[in-house]
Amino acid sequence: MGELPVISRQDESVLAVSVGDVEVFQYVHGPSTPEFEGPKPYLHPVRTLDGDVVTAFRPHDHRWHKGLQMTATDVSGENFWGGVTYVRDQGYVVLPNVGSMRHDSFELSSGGFTEKLSWFTQAGENWVGEVRSFEVRDVLDDAWTLEFATTLTNLRATPLELGSPTTNGRELAGYTGFFWRGPRSFTGGEVIAADGGAGEAMMGRTGPWLAFAGHHDEVDRSSTLLFLDHPDNKNTHWFVRSEPFAAVNPSFAFFDTVSLAPGDELSLRYRVVVGCGAWDRDRLESYVEEHPW
Repeated sequence: MGELPVISRQDESVLAVSVGDVEVFQYVHGPSTPEFEGPKPYLHPVRTLDGDVVTAFRPHDHRWHKGLQMTATDVSGENFWGGVTYVRDQGYVVLPNVGSMRHDSFELSSGGFTEKLSWFTQAGENWVGEVRSFEVRDVLDDAWTLEFATTLTNLRATPLELGSPTTNGRELAGYTGFFWRGPRSFTGGEVIAADGGAGEAMMGRTGPWLAFAGHHDEVDRSSTLLFLDHPDNKNTHWFVRSEPFAAVNPSFAFFDTVSLAPGDELSLRYRVVVGCGAWDRDRLESYVEEHPW
């Protein structure tokens, strides 16, 4: 077993967690993000225990992609993803609908934290209240796990409809929710999934887990991220790409919208295992079996 995680740094905009002498992630809760990019907290850089960075930040092709973050592409027409909005029969357009997520408070623990946030529309209306938690767990010699849980509450007096570009008419583009953008060097990386699944054929498919292995520039190393969907999550479908860039998202509204009546909640839970080296199917299946929910 590896060393215990600790909160190693905290200031007015960043909280960092370390394992031993490696800062495994920075959580930026007070970002200086342009309005068009959908200001919200994000994790970047995220590192393996070898110190290799496994997230991308503000890539030139999608500047609103920032490491690992909780997002929502369509909340009753409001875009909490950032950037352009997909509109049925029109494609992607620039609209005055890019919302933001505001950090309200933290409750800290030894290896993680719970955070309260408020989601505001671009017009300044508070539509969603969120409580999310991050816990670093299952630290091994060559891997560590981030467990993420969130509960979204509809604060409006009318229902909220949560969707994606696919629910608005774009085929196989159902991204929304917990989203990872990988480093540029991970482009063309290997996708391995449960039950023999593999490659970009996993786009829009279901399954309890999916992994992405990629190579690093500058160092002779690879890394693997293993994403696990909690059994209680409903209607999860994987959004995954290795070309033209590396991305994984267990979408909660890939094909179908989620409706939240006033006061209703949506709760989701995931794990992300950050592993050193390129894990093969045998290693992945063994890990999942040895670390059940």
